[in-house]
Amino acid sequence: MKKILYSLTFALCFTNFQTKSMDNALLFKENDLIQFDKFTALQVESATQLVMEDVKKYIAEIAAVDNSKRTFENTMVRYDDMQQRLSSLTNIIYLMAYTHPDDSLREVCQKNIEVLSKFNNEVNLNEELYKAVKAYSTTNEAKKLTGYKKKALEDMLIFYHLQGFDLSADKRKELKVILDSISTLSLQFSANIAACKDYLEVTEDEIKGLPEDYKKARLQENGKYKIELNHPSVVPFMELSESDDARKRLSILYSNRAADKNLDILQAVLKERKKCARLLGYASAADYIIADNMAKNAATVWDFENSLYNKIKPKALKDYQQLLDRKKLDNPEATKINPWETAYLRNKVLKEQYNVDRQLVKQYFEVNNVIQGILTICKTLYQVSFEEVQGASVWAPGVKLFEMKEGTKVVGRIYLDLYPRPDKYSHFACFGMINGKKTTNGYQIPTAALVCNFPQATADMPGFMSHDDVETFFHEFGHMMHFVMSRSDLSFQAGISNTHEFVEVPSQMFENWAWNYQSLCLFAKHYKTGEVLPKALYDKMLSARNLCSGMDALRQLQYGMLDLTYHDKYDPDGTQTTTDAMIELNNKVSLFEYVPGTHMQASFDHLMGYGAGYYGYMWSKVYAEDLFSVFEKEGVLNPSTGLKYKNEVISKGSTVNEMDIVKKFLGREPNQDAFFKSLGL
Repeated sequence: MKKILYSLTFALCFTNFQTKSMDNALLFKENDLIQFDKFTALQVESATQLVMEDVKKYIAEIAAVDNSKRTFENTMVRYDDMQQRLSSLTNIIYLMAYTHPDDSLREVCQKNIEVLSKFNNEVNLNEELYKAVKAYSTTNEAKKLTGYKKKALEDMLIFYHLQGFDLSADKRKELKVILDSISTLSLQFSANIAACKDYLEVTEDEIKGLPEDYKKARLQENGKYKIELNHPSVVPFMELSESDDARKRLSILYSNRAADKNLDILQAVLKERKKCARLLGYASAADYIIADNMAKNAATVWDFENSLYNKIKPKALKDYQQLLDRKKLDNPEATKINPWETAYLRNKVLKEQYNVDRQLVKQYFEVNNVIQGILTICKTLYQVSFEEVQGASVWAPGVKLFEMKEGTKVVGRIYLDLYPRPDKYSHFACFGMINGKKTTNGYQIPTAALVCNFPQATADMPGFMSHDDVETFFHEFGHMMHFVMSRSDLSFQAGISNTHEFVEVPSQMFENWAWNYQSLCLFAKHYKTGEVLPKALYDKMLSARNLCSGMDALRQLQYGMLDLTYHDKYDPDGTQTTTDAMIELNNKVSLFEYVPGTHMQASFDHLMGYGAGYYGYMWSKVYAEDLFSVFEKEGVLNPSTGLKYKNEVISKGSTVNEMDIVKKFLGREPNQDAFFKSLGL
């Protein structure tokens, strides 16, 4: 609940309070399409103030109810209406702050996100709301609650405990100052990464090995090539450039994004989180943050990660030796692999030992074909249809809107913002915009956006995805379906409102469809001939699927351990720096030597929104593979299994305990067998 109420995934509530400025594009009517092309800086400022005024009216209304007359409807539902009102505006402004192409509007959005985040802290620490919920919890009605209502109240009370309502009023004021500081610093950290404009300029010799379309798109007037630090630029260069020195320089540059600003910010965030935890009586920030997760405490997570490390390391060492053996073919004296060599050597092994050419494979994954393929798979599994909204108002050229329907009824909306542009969010993510919620007029249509950075079409060639990109797209689309399939009555229980460990289950499970030949045949077609991906080529890809799987898993574990180290074992008030701690962990866990002068933690954006929660990726991977084993047995395109998964898992939000969701779908206790099988162990 702590994460839920502070997240950016709540929807807009339309009530009698919404009486002003209906010409403001940010204050739209229930289920209307958002008019992104009409946004102005003035509207952002105005909407922020109006919504905060409305939220204060909600608080007054809820507080005014006689405690003897409190009901779930006039207390819990109205609380949910209030949170939805505030968070929906935050969602949309937040999305614009990281994706809108207009510099001035983006700047205004970032400023108002900070205002709204601090106001949200104020709401979360409002004593009148706490007393209202506490009073309702003592009523006869509350004691008889069942199902989602009972869980909502229980989660709310846990949330208030974690917000410090066992503290004195003075201590809660101190807590608000700390939370406001964390909000400001976290937003600055993320904004600095998005604003990074560093690039590497390389010569013709240094770009040797890259395809002509890649080179043409980056050729400068001086005859050199500009390699920007986004996914479509960095990944192919690291795989294909024959210049070891250029790859090293790009790797170091990439590992130092925003380091000039974010090292200090990270240190400050960790200090504030430590203060917060100590104020609330927890031994560490990790123990506080994990308290309402499935793991419950940091010690459980350490046990989990150390256990996986011991099981995965032998496969990682085998992977390392395989790449080192390939390096020795060119350099017999080689005794180690450098980090900037891994993608290059891996690609060599793929081509030479598995006969898989990534440049050939991507010709079967034209972007529009992949989009239509993934929509077809979801249509088959979930018995829905998708229609593109022609001429829809969007925030940037190339963004597309699709409506998801059951029969003729629109039940979800998805925006796809797939290609890089200056100052845009530089990774891959699903941004929740409007949460599903039962209203007096029916059901609020859940709406979300996929923000990605795939290679864009040029005048000569269509846009292609590598197979890794396809897998990433399925991952993010898994988040999208989890969000828009929501059917929870309450906004704060809808969509991806689960614990960190469960949020990544639907996304990681859906990656498996990018590896199944039956599903690939729906869309993996050669861009020129229309030929379906040959079974022989697919078999080669599949045989290479676990190439470096141990190294990849070990890297994920290292990220999780670094996050946990910063929040559980690192003293931000001590003499050790975050870089010192990172090097120390690297020397214990990684198969690669630390590269002097690099500071990857400065662009590790998950340290903000997923602070002390990155372990959730590996934790949820165990459940994801176990759930997928049901599809493997019953058919990956089996509509009956798809509907069961839709109804029992991704539509539930946090209305049901996550472990109960897993057990019901599996029909048994979960285990790690499928997870280790997926790694080739």
